[in-house]
Amino acid sequence: MPLPISQIRAALEDGLLSFPVTDMDHQGRFRADTYADRIEWFVSQGVSAVFVAGGTGEFFSLSAEEYTQVVQTATQTVAGKVPVISSAGRSIPEAIAFAKIAEKAGIDALLLMPPYLTDAPQSGIFQYARTILENTSLPVIYYNRSNGVLSADYIRQLADACPNLIGIKDGTSNMQELNMIIRTVGDRLSYIGGAPTAEIISEAYLSIGVNTYSSAVFNFVPELANLFYASMRAGDTATVTSILQTFFIPFIQLRSRNKGYAVSLIKAGARIIGKEAGDVRAPLVMPTAAEVSELERIIQNGLQLLQ
Repeated sequence: MPLPISQIRAALEDGLLSFPVTDMDHQGRFRADTYADRIEWFVSQGVSAVFVAGGTGEFFSLSAEEYTQVVQTATQTVAGKVPVISSAGRSIPEAIAFAKIAEKAGIDALLLMPPYLTDAPQSGIFQYARTILENTSLPVIYYNRSNGVLSADYIRQLADACPNLIGIKDGTSNMQELNMIIRTVGDRLSYIGGAPTAEIISEAYLSIGVNTYSSAVFNFVPELANLFYASMRAGDTATVTSILQTFFIPFIQLRSRNKGYAVSLIKAGARIIGKEAGDVRAPLVMPTAAEVSELERIIQNGLQLLQ
């Protein structure tokens, strides 16, 4: 049975969130056994909520059958310890179908991804989101990103029209627009930082009342991710600056070398620490051997801060 909305929102508003990578074998097939181990490890490391089959989890490349396996494995493994949130999106029929799969699996809430590829007017994006929200019984977090960005006024309209909209995940890094949404809609919704490697702008998020964000690097340096989050919330500027300079800025510079590395480097990092998850699927590519070596150095430098 899904968790109460109050518990889901509490987890979204206070604590570090993360998206586990999706485990694949050498033939690119989903591995439920190692994925269950990964999810269990996430929970043991103190993650506030687990977002499965998200962007880092390659939702865009999963079949309906694989998605079913992912959400079933996640809910059975977590067993109500923390909220489990899965993605929906692509076309409206696909999004509704994925939402039904999630409902049946006992997922606690959905993250509604942007529509696939096509640019569209605000009115069309609003109707896309509203149609999907009205066709699921689950609470929904809207991912305001890419070709699915809604303005403050449209977010307010969506919140008014759909009682099951409970949150906004920001993927724009546009603090002005996000602050306008927060001041327009208020505490009707929960707000989550969701820009790639959100740690780099976490202080800006915090300054406008966004207390949580999703950490992709939790997949391979959870202790460091937790230390950074705790330091940021405590106002420990010295520790925040040290971790940013030593780990996050070099990581972001490496991530910026190729499209899709926001996902590919996470799988490479998981491999480096001995938690193999296979390669990313095309059209993404894995980093080169030289880039993997550089990532190893970045991880080692970051972990030294824990000593």
